[in-house]
Amino acid sequence: MIETIYIARHGFRLNWINTNWKSPTGLPRDPPLAAYGEAQAQELAAYFLAIPEEKRPTIILSSPYYRCLQTSQPTSRALEVPIYVEHGLSEWYSPVAPGSGLHPRPSAAAVMQSYFSEIDPSWSSIWYPTRRGEDVEALHERANGVLDLLVTEIEKRFGVKHKNILLVSHAATVIVLCRALLAQPDLPLRVGCCSISELSRKSDSSGVLGAWEAKALASGSHLKEGASRDWGLEDVQIADGKVISDQGVPGTQDEEDNCGPQIHRSSL
Repeated sequence: MIETIYIARHGFRLNWINTNWKSPTGLPRDPPLAAYGEAQAQELAAYFLAIPEEKRPTIILSSPYYRCLQTSQPTSRALEVPIYVEHGLSEWYSPVAPGSGLHPRPSAAAVMQSYFSEIDPSWSSIWYPTRRGEDVEALHERANGVLDLLVTEIEKRFGVKHKNILLVSHAATVIVLCRALLAQPDLPLRVGCCSISELSRKSDSSGVLGAWEAKALASGSHLKEGASRDWGLEDVQIADGKVISDQGVPGTQDEEDNCGPQIHRSSL
């Protein structure tokens, strides 16, 4: 049974300091880490290597975006644990503007393994967010669905092998994951780069959602310069009571949008 879930945000992005960045994968909106972000990822690995072995994560589940896999890689190497690519942990995009196309979707784990050899492609993503974007309510629904399936699937597939897991994701997704695990949908939380949240399972709990207590939330105490570039859902731009729509990728409006759960709770 999983006892501890660590949740980290990716490191500092290159596109925040360089407008001429190039995506290593060729995917739009998929910047790599800046050198500062790579250093943060090393500090994240050093933190996990320094804690008692019985508290270290034994698997990493990462968003498929390059910056999250880059952030995961040093910890994977230091602890000698695999990275599983999970699309359910992907970046949050607001709803696409009508006629503007769909949001990008990173490649499958087997493709991303050519960039990061630490990826174990035997894990198939249990959830795909819609390429049409999500409002804030739908983002919360995704977090609830992903966690309910994810925790159950890991425990079903691996038994008691993995007591501690690490999720690596993006600011908005990290926030709603923490809210879901704590059953606090309005929890105020700002998340900085390479910050860590640590959630422990309550001894008298059942189920997944609301079955955890926070030992740390978006902590940057392990980082030399603390957690940088923090972000919260209060930063979301709202117009007429709705999240402002975003532009899709031109020419993609007719592409496939396989989304939602890829396995069903009743089958586990």
